[in-house]
Amino acid sequence: MRLFAITEFFSFQFKTIKGSRFGIFGAIILIFFGIIAVFAPLIAPHELWESLRDSSGKLAILRQPCLEFPMGTTAMGRDILSQMILATRTTVIIGLTSGLVSVFIGANIGLFAGYYGGKLDEVFMRLTDIVYGMPFLPFLIVLISLFGRNIWFVIIAICCIIWRTSARVIRAQVLSIRQRQYIQAAKARGCSDLRIIFGHIMPNILPLLLLYTAFNIAWSVLAEAGASFLGFSDPNNITWGGMLYNLWISGKIRTAWWWFASPSICIILFVSALVFISRAYEEVANPRLKQR
Repeated sequence: MRLFAITEFFSFQFKTIKGSRFGIFGAIILIFFGIIAVFAPLIAPHELWESLRDSSGKLAILRQPCLEFPMGTTAMGRDILSQMILATRTTVIIGLTSGLVSVFIGANIGLFAGYYGGKLDEVFMRLTDIVYGMPFLPFLIVLISLFGRNIWFVIIAICCIIWRTSARVIRAQVLSIRQRQYIQAAKARGCSDLRIIFGHIMPNILPLLLLYTAFNIAWSVLAEAGASFLGFSDPNNITWGGMLYNLWISGKIRTAWWWFASPSICIILFVSALVFISRAYEEVANPRLKQR
């Protein structure tokens, strides 16, 4: 039974994405980044912080893209291609972890608040209102001031903020679903609340969950890039935003166009791919979009 459910889940993903041209394009981009993230240490030609020398023995500082350095080098003579590959792994880990955890939090809050209502709904929604009033960057600065610059505190800060929208939207959907006849029939048969929530209601909001999963992963990548660009990322790990930060502090942002272009294009492609995939799920969650 569990194997059948897993098969149905992946079949649903395939059909949803296949039915949208934008979804297919987005999936191809994400698969490409996923392969790079998995095999990053194997395909990166140089070490992350290694200062390189050219064929003449000179330190390769701010070299433009060429055969020897396909994406150029930094002000410290480090290979941008290697940094791009290794940064892809870190960025994908941050995006996936933050996006999935935040959706898990938001989905459960929305499911229980919408199903039970009453005081529990009031407590959860007031908590959501409080989180809406918490700006991301000041919250991240407080965490870093207390615990230091670490990749996991960036993830915690993102997760603590971005679950709020998915919680509200899912709660509104559950408020509508819980009044339907098959939910009342399940209650009459003596099904437990957890079985009704996760066995009857949750499958009906699955497209909505997947839609906000894509949104949250995209938002997580943008949030991390913004935090890294301001210098709040882990100095021991490299991300696309961290590469832009290193460019900024080098003072070469106006001249080293190759250093700026590589991480910027990757951020744009990755986030755009998630937006394209979310569009495919949005057409399932809101069928009226297909008629346009």
